[in-house]
Amino acid sequence: MTHILAIETATDACSVALYRDGEVLERFEPGARRQTERVLPLIDDLLAEAGIGLGALDALAFGQGPGAFTGVRVATSVVQGLAFSRDLPVAGVSTLAACALAAFDVHPTRSRVLAAFDARMGELYLGAYQCGADGMETLLADGLFDPDNVPALDGEDWLLAGSGAIYQERIAARVTLAAVDQAIMPRAPAVARLAAPLVAQGLTVPAEQAQPVYLRDRVV
Repeated sequence: MTHILAIETATDACSVALYRDGEVLERFEPGARRQTERVLPLIDDLLAEAGIGLGALDALAFGQGPGAFTGVRVATSVVQGLAFSRDLPVAGVSTLAACALAAFDVHPTRSRVLAAFDARMGELYLGAYQCGADGMETLLADGLFDPDNVPALDGEDWLLAGSGAIYQERIAARVTLAAVDQAIMPRAPAVARLAAPLVAQGLTVPAEQAQPVYLRDRVV
């Protein structure tokens, strides 16, 4: 049985999950950026519920960004620390991909998802994905965009998901949207599910190579 502990803190919320051969347990707390103080207690609670310790884990996974600078750093630091302590491999997963998968879980008839986060400074982080029961395909690589210069995408069935939906009118000038859900956010269960095939294929890195992805050189 494969055990993967996943952490996702790229938004205001804190989410941790344990993947066990397809079954996923989660601890989730919304809130005002309390990840630093809450992520380790949530991990302890989750592992206690599952009845296992860190030594039973096969790998760690984390939402590596893009997202809020502090939140992405929290996930990276915690995963690095845990990985060093137990010599565990790490799989980094796009937070936009995790958002897209979470959106597909809520809207299973919307397989084409435009995941977008408000990046401040009048910009957004955005990626486009084709989601399905058998996996996910990236249609537009994650990037930092001006809402007025989002790449045009074919089709009329796009679901816009995430906090970047505050720019939906400007995005809609470039992409035909069928639905919008601003409340969707990346969650650790989606991170774990996306990481599972990477772990199975050995596409992991050691602790020191687990790095965040910011997509912006300017950090404020």
